[in-house]
Amino acid sequence: MPEPTIAQKSPFAVEVEEGKSYYWCACGKSENQPFCDGSHQTTEFLPVKFDASETKTMYFCGCKSTKGQPLCDGTHNSL
Repeated sequence: MPEPTIAQKSPFAVEVEEGKSYYWCACGKSENQPFCDGSHQTTEFLPVKFDASETKTMYFCGCKSTKGQPLCDGTHNSL
């Protein structure tokens, strides 16, 4: 299984809006981190859809190794 590119070893804090959908970059190659810009097209990775159920700050994984995609679960602390 291919390894994603680590975008950063900490989460991205993002203010999401209720009712909006966001597409988290799973490959780590996007120039629009933490969200997809289509860079995965040359990889085996696909973006992960996140539907915001409320307006608030969410912490999206930056290391791309979280087990709780797309949100940070602290995995970056062991890299």
